[in-house]
Amino acid sequence: MSATPLRLQQAVATLAFAVLTLAPNSTAPADPPRPPHLPPALEKQAQAAIDRGLEYLKAAQDREGGWTPKYGPAITAIVGQAFAQHPDYGPRHPLVRRCVDIVLRHRREDGGLYTPGLHLANYQTAVALSFVASVDDSKLAPVIRDAQRFLRELQFDERESVPPDDPWYGGAGYTEKKPRDQMKRPDLSNTQMMLEALHASGMPSTDPAFQRGLKFITRCQMLAATNDQPFAAGSTDGGFIYSAADGGQSKAGEIVREGPRRALRSYGSMTYAGFKSMLYAGLDRDDPRVRAAHAWLGRHYTLDANANMPEKQSQEGLYYYYHVFARALHAWGEPTLTDAQGRVHLWRVDLCRKLISLQRSDGSWINEADRWNEGDPNYVTALAVLSMQTALRP
Repeated sequence: MSATPLRLQQAVATLAFAVLTLAPNSTAPADPPRPPHLPPALEKQAQAAIDRGLEYLKAAQDREGGWTPKYGPAITAIVGQAFAQHPDYGPRHPLVRRCVDIVLRHRREDGGLYTPGLHLANYQTAVALSFVASVDDSKLAPVIRDAQRFLRELQFDERESVPPDDPWYGGAGYTEKKPRDQMKRPDLSNTQMMLEALHASGMPSTDPAFQRGLKFITRCQMLAATNDQPFAAGSTDGGFIYSAADGGQSKAGEIVREGPRRALRSYGSMTYAGFKSMLYAGLDRDDPRVRAAHAWLGRHYTLDANANMPEKQSQEGLYYYYHVFARALHAWGEPTLTDAQGRVHLWRVDLCRKLISLQRSDGSWINEADRWNEGDPNYVTALAVLSMQTALRP
């Protein structure tokens, strides 16, 4: 095949959903599928940013070969997954295998992958399970099975005398202690991370864990038509809050409605997390909960802030927001999102450009609004890399 047709194909690929391939009768291998609407020049810049981020992380390893051990295996697992997904490293690379070894040192008799005493067993196990599953090693099947069981057992349900009409039902919190009176209340962040790990490790949406989780997630949505909790009464918002437990909680605070009633304020990171989790649980695209959440995403489309957070808090949790933004829209499967003004956004393009603009000269990322551990460059750099890797996937 001559060079001219190939260049023409590349030009077409930047304008449409076409996949660049060689002629059918060619013996040369086909190029890999390209993300829709991602221009080749930007794709190259994004890959270069990823490479610089991984170089930073490689240099930041501690003596054990991991990262930020105060959170047990969690940050090592997040970083390890970024390396495992990179074609120059992959799951068999010595650096990745060392990360696997570190994670496995934290395997407990109950099946969890965590450091006891940190009160973060769900969080640690969820990100560790996502990483271990990405390595695609049959020898790790028992680890994956036991970690899945551990996460499923952290959900509040009938086993703790928590019935389906209880707002705690189907949710999960941080700690490994299961009895209700010994555990912090469940929240959407921990619940969505648990479901993300179960999804990433191959558990089907029909599993009861997803269906239990869906009850809790639905109660975190500000949508009176489907949410039976008093704090959602009269709401047509469609966005999500942090927790449905104990009368509802939002990290974005409250907003004043018409009249004296106050409502919990929905915000971006939880809305993308809830939207993604509903898709993982198998909800149809025409389900009113999915439609309402998708409409919210369009009304509040932004990459300049954690959407709809109060101005003073708008930069908090920003890289977590970017990560769930990428995962949710990739799960949705559409290359565009239309905002409230009718403007069509190529979300992959917007995300890559934003993250490239925020990368520091040493290759790292960090959030100056240091909340939820986003002052840790190991964690934030890994999240940024994972977000762009998701954007680069077709």
